[in-house]
Amino acid sequence: MTIAQLAVGEFVSPEIRQFLHELQASGFEGEVDTSHATRTVLATDNSIYQRYPRAVVFPRHAQDVERLASLLGREAFRGVAVAARGGGTGTNGQSLTEGIVVDMSRHMNRVLEIDPVARTARVEAGVVKDQLNAELKRHGLFFAPELSTSNRATIGGMISTDASGQGSCTYGKTRDHVLALETVLVGGERLSSAPVDDAAFAALCARDDRVGAVYRTARDISEREAGLIRERFPQLNRCLTGYDLAHLHDSEGRFDINSVLCGSEGTLGFIVEATLNVLPVPKHAALVNIRYEGFMDALRDARALMAHRPLSIETVDSTVLRLAREDIVWQSVAAYFPDDEGIEGGASGINMVEFNGDDVDELHARVAAFVEHLNTDASVKRLGHTIAEGEAEIGRVYAMRKRAVGLLGNVRGASRPQPFVEDTAVPPENLPDYIAEFRALLDGFGLRYGMFGHVDAGVLHVRPALDMRNPDEAALVRPISDAVTALTMKYGGLLWGEHGKGVRSEYVPAYFGPLYPALQRLKAAFDPHNQLNPGKIATPAGASATLLKIDTTPLRGELDRRIDERVWQANADAVHCNGNGACYNFDPDDAMCPSWKATRERAHSPKGRASLMREWLRMQQDAGVDVTAPPVAAALPVRIVNSVRKRKGEPDFSHEVYDAMAGCLSCKSCAGQCPVKVSVPEFRARFLERYHTRYLRPLRDYLIGSLESTVPRVAALPGARSVYNALMGARLVRALLARCLGMVDSPLLSDVSWRGALRRSGAQLATPERLAALNDAGRQRSVIVVQDAFTRYFETPVAAAFLELAARLGYQVFVAPYLPNGKPLHVQGFLPQFRRAARRNAAQLAALARSGVPLVGLDPAMTLVYRQEYTKVEGIEAPPVVKLPQEWLLGALRGRAAASSVTASFRLLPHCTERTNASAATGLWKEVFAAAGLALTTPASGCCGMSGTYGHEARNRATSETIFEQSWARHVDAASNRAPAADELLATGYSCRCQVKRLRGRQLRHPVQALLDAMR
Repeated sequence: MTIAQLAVGEFVSPEIRQFLHELQASGFEGEVDTSHATRTVLATDNSIYQRYPRAVVFPRHAQDVERLASLLGREAFRGVAVAARGGGTGTNGQSLTEGIVVDMSRHMNRVLEIDPVARTARVEAGVVKDQLNAELKRHGLFFAPELSTSNRATIGGMISTDASGQGSCTYGKTRDHVLALETVLVGGERLSSAPVDDAAFAALCARDDRVGAVYRTARDISEREAGLIRERFPQLNRCLTGYDLAHLHDSEGRFDINSVLCGSEGTLGFIVEATLNVLPVPKHAALVNIRYEGFMDALRDARALMAHRPLSIETVDSTVLRLAREDIVWQSVAAYFPDDEGIEGGASGINMVEFNGDDVDELHARVAAFVEHLNTDASVKRLGHTIAEGEAEIGRVYAMRKRAVGLLGNVRGASRPQPFVEDTAVPPENLPDYIAEFRALLDGFGLRYGMFGHVDAGVLHVRPALDMRNPDEAALVRPISDAVTALTMKYGGLLWGEHGKGVRSEYVPAYFGPLYPALQRLKAAFDPHNQLNPGKIATPAGASATLLKIDTTPLRGELDRRIDERVWQANADAVHCNGNGACYNFDPDDAMCPSWKATRERAHSPKGRASLMREWLRMQQDAGVDVTAPPVAAALPVRIVNSVRKRKGEPDFSHEVYDAMAGCLSCKSCAGQCPVKVSVPEFRARFLERYHTRYLRPLRDYLIGSLESTVPRVAALPGARSVYNALMGARLVRALLARCLGMVDSPLLSDVSWRGALRRSGAQLATPERLAALNDAGRQRSVIVVQDAFTRYFETPVAAAFLELAARLGYQVFVAPYLPNGKPLHVQGFLPQFRRAARRNAAQLAALARSGVPLVGLDPAMTLVYRQEYTKVEGIEAPPVVKLPQEWLLGALRGRAAASSVTASFRLLPHCTERTNASAATGLWKEVFAAAGLALTTPASGCCGMSGTYGHEARNRATSETIFEQSWARHVDAASNRAPAADELLATGYSCRCQVKRLRGRQLRHPVQALLDAMR
């Protein structure tokens, strides 16, 4: 954004506008953004609050942060407030501000150095924890503090909240692993901090600058308030996050200012770099999963279990278990949590107890002794236990536990678990009694709730279910918070066990009592004018600003309740996003939201798009637009005028939403992986339908939407295939398509004869009459292939291979008459046309299905439309059951002796829609190949970047290539370097094979082609 464009920011005050102007003039190399969309996306985190920033800046490096901090130190800008932001996973609004957000995650995310000998790592603040551990794993090391949000939480954020989680009783908190920090102070000075000896400490205190003032203030507090510090800081594993005065001296007696920087939530300075100590990865591990009939039994048992000195004890209650059973994650862990006889609905509580070590015999002995305790101890009723061993198996169980936060947001109904008293900590021995009173408190309000946490550390995450759109229920935040604060203090605990203070800082004076003025002095030494994340933890004495309050800080529900209930219910796939941020997953080999990974723009994520959709719905409501009514397009002249105004830059928030939606691949990974089932493709289609009632559609949309109807007509013309391919391959035509229609690399029609394929396989056109003529034996040995436009016309060899394979397996092959599936129409928001196509196709397939002969589709993205999008179309009572190839092939091959003598093995890269929305079916390919006498593995992989026609759109070309390079390129390039017969790479998706061909010049085969070759 240019300086001139800053003037359009509707909430940018003159002071902030001038600040941003001078920031860019100073040589700031990052981005400055005042757009409504970006401010909306960063107005929320994983909390109940919503605070719109005035602007967002994205520093490119530490020098950019110094430029910003230098400006903050000027007298003219003392009214400018800023807040640093990392992954935005905070549950207490820590990084939310009405000033300027300083996003450290977009650019400052490099692992700078790893020293495997010294076991240290030096990183920038925006590095994600799992990103760091992926680098460290190569050296047999890991960064110990474990979080449920480890795939998106940044190191800077972990330091700023002194984060901890599973295993903290063994490994400690983040501050226990911080060796040195680089912090930029207000005014631009750098504070390089590490534990220092007496001489170095004296020299630091003697400095005549802000660094010296900070050290002198900390020294004075440490000496004068030693008694109060011992009295006020509880002896808990979790200690007291935020200005940890109790650890200003380390175990060797050195002064360590990092103890107050860790947990300071960006209120003292900008942490730009950290040096961390890292640990060797334990060679062996075992996880004992214990089931209980009651959750309180799990809590009461924890103390006896701790006597066996495990690494950690994680607990989960019945609410989370029930939600997990309904989630995609359950199929990977169900074997570890079997149903118990006489226990309806399964166990009501579990403890997951981990042991690890480098000596496998010693580990087994410890686990055996522990199991013997479980078998002989009768102090608590246990239903049973299972044991998971090894990194992969334990990882699957913990993946379920990590999804607990998000899963709680997926409960049914208007009231949903909310994070506002969710990380209390008490001495572990007090936990059962404390939780019993906690539950009684919530029961007294008549509330449902979910619980999970770290019982070994006395931390339990409790989320009462409230409808925050209901003012009466939202008002319960105050009395519940006050009551829980009192209860926690009664049991010698803390309100903030591990997730930081944030907006809940209003309770800080009560906890610190007479020590609170010392916190104010410390804050004033670092930030005298209260510009850094004001309102959190402490404010300088005499400052006009005060600590934020939980019931005066804006809530998301206050804006949400302005959306009509009918609109809210109709857009549940967007509005129920709870901000957990699972879609911010850093892992390039995970399919979740490829557009976010490629752009690093929060608006191009499911959470970002859901936030924009919710804001857009509210604005439509405020403008008097009924988005539940059937959309009616404005007259053509009106749409032309509106589109001209758009090109001239007339502001309209709808354009910002459109840009975010246009960047979505419609891969549906969010629909399959989001814990609360946010489905961007669904609400994207609805938005596009509405948007284009006011603005003209590009011709490209009509070309894509009509593809399934026009391609068969073109292919049916005599000689049309050759003419079409010649035209599409001509340089001039390709240039015109790119310039006029925005389409690149258009695929060519296959030159393989469909009629020949039918003849070779003996396939017949499926009609109700032919199917009715089959006897029972004939129906059992028949299959109906459901055509899709892509494998039928652009990749005929794949469809032909399936026809021949089915015939070789002894089946009579029928082919359903071709009808458009409708997916391209849905993707482009042609919803009335999609519904008509779906009803027509569903009716035909239903008529064929009544014969009892199974239906099979070839392309996973197209086939899954029948079991997803078709279920939401009014008029389709029972969508046709169309199987994926592997679902049918497994039955067709079962009991058949493997005839293959092929020794080659295969590696399969599934379509991301298939991997995330039909993961159980994806796993069947391995069984199918095994039944054919072949070996198949499915390595972890992300998205190929094509996803239908996305990669063929010129506006997406660069992003499409970036997505491919992030994951698929590595697999494809590795396969290219192998011997031809070794681990051949296969792909199930037409679009995936198309992408590999255009970016690497390689033609990957479909699994059915490999199976056919093996059986010939």
